[in-house]
Amino acid sequence: MKKKAYEIVDSVKQLEKAISRVKEAQRRFSQFSQEQVDRIFLAAATAANKARIPLAKLAVEETGMGIVEDKVIKNHYASEYIYNTYRDTKTCGVIAEDKAYGTKKIAEPIGVIAAVIPTTNPTSTAIFKTLIALKTRNGIIISPHPRAKQSTIAAAKVVLEAAVAAGAPEDIIAWIDVPSLEMTNLVMAEADIILATGGPGMVKAAYSSGKPALGVGAGNTPAIIDETADVILAVNSIIHSKTFDNGMICASEQSTIVHKNIYDKVKHEFAARGCHFLTAEEKEKVGKTILINGALNAKIVGQSACRIAELAGVKVPEGTKILIGETDSTDLSEEFAHEKLSPVLAMYKAKDIQDAFSKAEQLIADGGYGHTSSIYLDVKTQQDKLEEFQSRMKTCRILVNTPSSQGGIGDIYNFRLTPSLTLGCGSWGGNSVSENVGVKHLLNIKTVAERRENMLWFRAPQKVYLKRGCLPVALDELKTVMDKKRAFVVTDQFLYENGFAKPIIDKLDEMGIASAAFFDVAPDPTLACAKAGAEQMRAFKPDTIIALGGGSAMDAAKIMWVLYEHPDADFMDMAMRFMDIRKRVYTFPKMGEKAYFIAIPTSAGTGSEVTPFAVITDEKSGVKYPLADYELLPNMAIVDPDFQMTAPKGLTSASGIDAVTHALEAYASMMATDYTDGLALRALKIIFEYLPRAYDNGEKDPEAREKMANAATMAGMAFANAFLGVSHSLAHKLGAYHHIPHGIANALVIEDVLRFNAAEVPAKMGTFPQYAHPHTLARYAEVADYLGLGGKTDKQKLENLIKAIRELRHKIGIKDTIADYGISEKDFLATLDEMTENAFDDQCTGANPRYPLMSELKQIYLNAYYGKTFTEKEYPKEA
Repeated sequence: MKKKAYEIVDSVKQLEKAISRVKEAQRRFSQFSQEQVDRIFLAAATAANKARIPLAKLAVEETGMGIVEDKVIKNHYASEYIYNTYRDTKTCGVIAEDKAYGTKKIAEPIGVIAAVIPTTNPTSTAIFKTLIALKTRNGIIISPHPRAKQSTIAAAKVVLEAAVAAGAPEDIIAWIDVPSLEMTNLVMAEADIILATGGPGMVKAAYSSGKPALGVGAGNTPAIIDETADVILAVNSIIHSKTFDNGMICASEQSTIVHKNIYDKVKHEFAARGCHFLTAEEKEKVGKTILINGALNAKIVGQSACRIAELAGVKVPEGTKILIGETDSTDLSEEFAHEKLSPVLAMYKAKDIQDAFSKAEQLIADGGYGHTSSIYLDVKTQQDKLEEFQSRMKTCRILVNTPSSQGGIGDIYNFRLTPSLTLGCGSWGGNSVSENVGVKHLLNIKTVAERRENMLWFRAPQKVYLKRGCLPVALDELKTVMDKKRAFVVTDQFLYENGFAKPIIDKLDEMGIASAAFFDVAPDPTLACAKAGAEQMRAFKPDTIIALGGGSAMDAAKIMWVLYEHPDADFMDMAMRFMDIRKRVYTFPKMGEKAYFIAIPTSAGTGSEVTPFAVITDEKSGVKYPLADYELLPNMAIVDPDFQMTAPKGLTSASGIDAVTHALEAYASMMATDYTDGLALRALKIIFEYLPRAYDNGEKDPEAREKMANAATMAGMAFANAFLGVSHSLAHKLGAYHHIPHGIANALVIEDVLRFNAAEVPAKMGTFPQYAHPHTLARYAEVADYLGLGGKTDKQKLENLIKAIRELRHKIGIKDTIADYGISEKDFLATLDEMTENAFDDQCTGANPRYPLMSELKQIYLNAYYGKTFTEKEYPKEA
């Protein structure tokens, strides 16, 4: 068959033409299917395999380096092992898909590869790089070493011709026939990625080219032989590796460090296997031959031990396998401490394993950072040593009981170490990759991610009991179902002294359950209060905690519960903000392992009996922290309206309006669901009808009290799952800085918050997958419709809703502005900026449908103080 004639690339002009041809071929190749690519890959690998012997002979003949038989193995490895590893690897189009999560991974070629080929492995590296280029639909231009150009080009031709015969574009592989630094730099500048294997100078040039590069670092592999090692295995593995192709694989051992207890045995084994230990005089001569002017002498690379000895003026038998120089210096002034790329080995005696580790670390630092290190020991009994070795060695390949030449390139003496002839050394070696280079490094992977709405949830206490007089029936379970022994009651002083805790304690006594009570909870419970209660809990050791009261008592009890079960829990960690409660940085400790938690509300508003929230004040800073985690969800809620009948008007008003804001914010939340919507709407309907009656009539209207108790708990369930918004963010800080009751604080800002959230063109909308576009105005209109407030347009309905809230406020005695509650303008303005920033950082801000700017929150505060209305900035109108 007539051989194909190729244009000779011996000038910049010819190279530019070749680059253009490869680019065009790659453009066409990029459209090939996986089936086509795999057919080409197989044909090319097969051809390279068949040519392994003539290519090996040509490489040794041209370079004068290495051993033909070993280069045959290299060529065989570069074709067979690479093909076997990647034969079924998807590299075209969709390579992975998850329909459930809506993601695809799509592989695309990078483009044209500039491949720098070393003189040490001129044919095997060329086979390796051209094969992985073909598998990934990349074009490749080879820059061979000037002293190995004929053999490198011959290998490239074998692969190219087989690929073209199998259907590849004709110019998909090219090469420089007369390499020069100028042309190599041009290839690197024009390529899309550089695959550089060669000396440090060439690799550095690749990384300095301005193009992505995959290079390798220098190797200076130390091999430790521990006293527990199998000496025969260790010595013969090192000989096998070090003599392979006369030591030209960069992962080959450059030194061996032997434990003193087996040093003589190791030395004897080396000598018995054909290695020559140099005398002091011989070592000095060989040392001067290893390095010339501080650099590796190219004349020794890939030469036999006998030839190197001859160059040094040392006489050794022709069959000598390795020249071994014994030394104790790891300093750079010691020639044997360097990478030698030949069958010359340094040998060190270590007084113990720590000394061995230290010597290995220094040798790696001398010139092998990131490459390879090796150790021989008894793996079964010496795991501690192995773990320390792998921790201390700054190398990307750590080989155990393995010849490092064959072990480092992967897949011969080990599993799942990617087979490769380009060994990345990571940042330690100045490389971009820290693993064996393979096809994945020659692909651009596109990730297609469809919009998906993450799973939502509805969570509530295990048991919620409701109806007047349900308390004793519900508590009966503590004895009859759970067999509880000790109950700790948390409440405030007013409730305790006025007998609210007595029905609970009496029932506990009746059931024979021991009890204790903590009743020092203040209206704004502090962390110090919670710590004091937890201390009493630890002394009493309850298996049940009963929180009795409004939000303050229940919040304090929840924090006490945490501190009781997990005394080392860090409060500031628990208060850490989250964007998605499922992905928070802090993992809340598991609750309920010591005590069952029961919540009994005495006011209709907080909803804390069914929520995973607790608000606690840091008494040192005065900041209120809302904590949120479903571990804080009570196990049982007992909603017995008998505990709420005598609530004073102020409490009825503040807690009732709080429940209104709970329902409104849950309904407007980005995380609202059909489950929470029904609860929120029904709660609002009940509150608007029954709160004025409960406020006016008190215990004389038990129906209104019971309805409000149910509505508050329903609103609590809604926001326990949909979360809240900026009304609560603002209210938390207003209460913390100016001691306005929480419900009142919400009432003062909620009207402006509704207008703020209802903007159809907000400055920023909230971020949550199910929240597709600003539509809170329509949501508020739905609330108005459900309440029967009238209005023809959504904006009218919003204004009617705001008017109804204002009328409700007035009916239950809530004033209009912050100033009306005696907060001086000076004090208010002095805290405004800090209050604004803290409100922005409040946990409740995250679920708000409109993501607020701090300036907007500040304006809402100012409006609430001065009685003004929120207005939007002007924006372009629709044409």
